[in-house]
Amino acid sequence: MKILAIGDLVGSAGVRKLKNELHKIIESKDIDFVIVNGENAAEGMGMTENNFKNIISEKVDVITMGNHTWGKKDIFKFIDHPKIIRPANYTKGVVGKGYNIYTCKNKKIAVINLIGRVDMNVLSENPFIVAKEIVENLKDKVDIIMIDFHAEATAEKIALSYYLDGKVTAIFGTHTHVQTADEEILENGTAYITDIGMTGPKHSVIGMDIGASVKRFETTLPERYKIAGGESKLNGVIFDIDDNTNKVINIERIKR
Repeated sequence: MKILAIGDLVGSAGVRKLKNELHKIIESKDIDFVIVNGENAAEGMGMTENNFKNIISEKVDVITMGNHTWGKKDIFKFIDHPKIIRPANYTKGVVGKGYNIYTCKNKKIAVINLIGRVDMNVLSENPFIVAKEIVENLKDKVDIIMIDFHAEATAEKIALSYYLDGKVTAIFGTHTHVQTADEEILENGTAYITDIGMTGPKHSVIGMDIGASVKRFETTLPERYKIAGGESKLNGVIFDIDDNTNKVINIERIKR
């Protein structure tokens, strides 16, 4: 079983790059299941209905979200679709699901979305406690558990990986838009990478126009962000999972 996780789609440029590259990756790498983080698809903040339709028109099995889940009102039209999940540690009672179970090649795959609490400016429940409760509930119901931890702090992501080592198949970070080179399989078998990167404008400041971004830092004035133009890149990670043990045997970073 090969599961591909693709980093945050940034704007329509990111969606176009996904549509241009995904089928090639699926064919060349023999991918079985695809997870895409789409919380920045609507020009950097949220997701529109059109974004959603464009993404699921490809061979995408699940879309994860993050701190910009509610960035566009359109989200309430499709938040209950089985192919989209939002952070599970949002306040109880919020619309949508924080995880879902999918079937692929006779395997039950649970995908969980979590959001960090360090420097995220989002009121959320403790991701460690919420994750522990969900994993305990899922342990006899699924074969594979994948977690997208949408968080800013590297330490918070690493801590969660040790907290859940041996209890889940893989934990991959999103949100910072910078692909890290620390992929590893932990002592008890959980695969981990701090951030899988982004899919969107290559010549940019994490997807945003360079001029506007630099001006904000130079002047500290609230310069309006806008998506950068030009060539786009696609970042992601492939988790190669042994069909007998349901554990990751190899992690491959993707940069296109």
